[in-house]
Order: sequence, then structure tokens, then C-alpha cells
Amino acid sequence: MSRELPVSSRQASTTPVYSYWVQRLGLAVQHDKLSWGLIGLWALGMMSLPIILWTVGDDLLPKAVTITTGLQALAVGVVLGKAWGWRRLVITLVSVAVLGWLVEYIGSTSDVPFGAYDYSLRLQPQVVGVPLLIPIAWFMLLPCAWTVAGYLAGGRRWLFVVLSVLAFVAWDLFLDPQMVTWDFWHWSQPSGYFGIPWSNYAGWALAVLMMTLVVRPSDIPLTPLLAIYGLTWFFEVFGLLFFWGLVGPALVGGVVMGAFLLAAIYNHIRSTQP
Repeated sequence: MSRELPVSSRQASTTPVYSYWVQRLGLAVQHDKLSWGLIGLWALGMMSLPIILWTVGDDLLPKAVTITTGLQALAVGVVLGKAWGWRRLVITLVSVAVLGWLVEYIGSTSDVPFGAYDYSLRLQPQVVGVPLLIPIAWFMLLPCAWTVAGYLAGGRRWLFVVLSVLAFVAWDLFLDPQMVTWDFWHWSQPSGYFGIPWSNYAGWALAVLMMTLVVRPSDIPLTPLLAIYGLTWFFEVFGLLFFWGLVGPALVGGVVMGAFLLAAIYNHIRSTQP
């Protein structure tokens, strides 16, 4: 003899799961309109890059990249400031920016640890040959990699550091081939990964390890930073595939960075599921 659920129970059981997450997202946006508003503004800027290239031309691309990088860094800074306090945010920003500029200066003048490369004059202003945008770029995604690691490490500090390094370096599987295509920097001896020497990725890993150990981030993960990491992944895959003609880096980066993203989202859902 079969038994049917009451109508109200059947309706509840068939309610789409996504409605719960839509409600959660709506509450999150209402709770922190500034952070999510900046994330939305940055996303609109990223979507405009191909349009700028088509309508205005390549000459405006460096300025557009500067604006979108600044918006992303600002969104990350506001999220961290609200979570950590503004004093700790300033210390983190200065630490990452100074270390980022220093490692890039050493790298571009001595070929250590990244390999032999140098910057073009397209990104301005520059200090001793290093564009000021580059240290900001280190800051705009590093806390997002910390958040991904925070979702995956299970409180184990050593694993958090390792995963922070890997989650951040995964982004460069997209970034370096793209920036070389845009003539923002170039390698003296293109090789390895789609023209990018493997030493570059060892250098990135060393730099991220150093920054993470110096800052010693805690109170991570933060949901808006996971959203920025996910949107970065989407824009890189979509852009490299359909606009910039870099199919190989799009596929490899999409799989590697996407694996970190999906694992972090899964753990986030599992930890917040009612």
C-alpha cells in the first residue's frame, strides 16, 4: 500500500535546490552591498575588454586592463577590510605590494627566479622598469587563492600554505600566455608551456610561498573572494577561447584552476548546507 506525502511536503521536497542558494546570495549581497557592488562593477569591466578591443583598438587595452585590475584589487581590499579590519588590510596590502614589486624587480634584472624576461613600455607608470600595476595584480588574486586553500585545507596550516601556492599559480596558466600575446612582457627564450619557461612557474610558487608566510592570513575563507576566484576562472577560459585565440592555455588553465574552484565550492556547499 503506497503512501503519499502531504501536498505541502511534496512541494517542499520538489523545491529546486538552487532557490536556497539564490536566497543565500541575495542575503549576502544585502549584507555587504559595497563588496558585491564592486565585484559586479569589476565583472562589467572585464566583459567590456573585448568590446574595447573591437571598437577602439589595441591602443586602449593597457588602460582598460589597468582599470579592471584596480577594480578587482579594490573589491578584494574592501572584503578583507570588512573581515580583518582596515589596519590589518593596509599591512597586508603593503606587504604583498612591496614583496611583489621586489620579486619582479629582481626577476626582470637578474633572471632569477622566473627566467629571462622584461616588461614592454605598454603598462605605465613604471618604477625601475617594473609597472606599478604588477604589485597590485599580485594582491588582486592572492587573497582569493587563500580563500580556496582555506576551504580545502581543513585547518591544517602546512596544507593551507601549499594549496595557496598551487591555487594561485594555477591562474598563471592563463595569465602569462595572455600577457605575452598582449605584448605586456616577453621572454628572451620562449620555451616550455606555450612559450613560457617552466622556471617562471617555479618563481611564482616561491613568491607566493614567501608572501603567504609573511602575511600569515587567518579568518579565511571568505565567500566573496571565492566568487572573485570563480569569475576570474570564467573570464579567463571564455576570453582565451573565444576572443584571444589561446585555446591551449584556456583548456589547461580551465581544467587546473577549475579543479581548485570546484573543490572549494563543493566544500563551501557542504559546510553551509542546512
